[in-house]
Amino acid sequence: MIKFTPPKLGKMRPAKIAMILLGILVVVMLGTSIFIVDQAEEAVITRFGRYIGTKGPGLQFKLPFGIDHNYTVNVRAVQTEEFGFRTQQRGARPVYTSQASEFTMLTGDLNIVDVEWIIQYRVSDSRAWVFNVQEQGRTIRDVSRSAINMLVGDRAIMNIMGIERSAIEAAATVFMNETFRGYGLGIDVIAVRLQNVFPPAGVQEAFDDVNKAIQDLERLINEGQQAYNEVIPRARGEAEQMIQVAEGYAIARVNRANGDVARFNSVYNEYRLAPEVTRQRLYYEMIEEVFRNEEGMAIIDRNLDNFLPMMNLGGAAARQQGGR
Repeated sequence: MIKFTPPKLGKMRPAKIAMILLGILVVVMLGTSIFIVDQAEEAVITRFGRYIGTKGPGLQFKLPFGIDHNYTVNVRAVQTEEFGFRTQQRGARPVYTSQASEFTMLTGDLNIVDVEWIIQYRVSDSRAWVFNVQEQGRTIRDVSRSAINMLVGDRAIMNIMGIERSAIEAAATVFMNETFRGYGLGIDVIAVRLQNVFPPAGVQEAFDDVNKAIQDLERLINEGQQAYNEVIPRARGEAEQMIQVAEGYAIARVNRANGDVARFNSVYNEYRLAPEVTRQRLYYEMIEEVFRNEEGMAIIDRNLDNFLPMMNLGGAAARQQGGR
């Protein structure tokens, strides 16, 4: 068996010791001066605790031996904070645990409601994120709870559970961004989402009945609106049709009257030129019009002095025209 005996430093040459110490120094220097920044991160650099710059992704250098210190901040990932519940297990069947101390709130109409929500944010200023606020996570949670409590306390419980959800989310996003900007936290709130809004367990059934009644009311209103949309346009169309028919009838009557006036004027002009001839022609035309549909009838004068086969005049004229 071979026994290894380490060399004694006292017997080593000074040059060799210096080389060993220099190698150790180089390794320590490289280990404390080189660092890698990920693609989604930024590195905030301080020198003796004072900020000197921010470096982006890639292989970066700093002064070794703790002179410079780097704080890596993820500036691209969207981070999420949960309120009223915690996600214990993610996946196809996530597991949640309730946090009752966070979600019980008082509404504007003095009812109690349980609200579960999340906020999503992204770091926009890595320097402000590192230096301006000491407890960033706690500050985010406190401001978020304050915003939701304020907005819920300004509204009635039925509005919170129904039509006002989107308004609360939008107002909470604006309020939180303004507050965090005033604190100089260096983040932007992207979205606020109300996950669940429900009354306490003791009054759940009563609220379910109220919601059902509201849904029935909305359904009846929609049905009435649908019937209105069907009947009113049809009635308007029929009224418009009747108006157009009446206007057409009025135009026809006016045109017929104008034609009668023009015909009367033309006859009157002929009458002024030859009154006797025109009077006789009008008399014959009238007799022919009155007895047009009569056959086998003869007309005589009042004193039985003259026999006029007036009804043959039209037939004879037609036969004469046909023989030509």
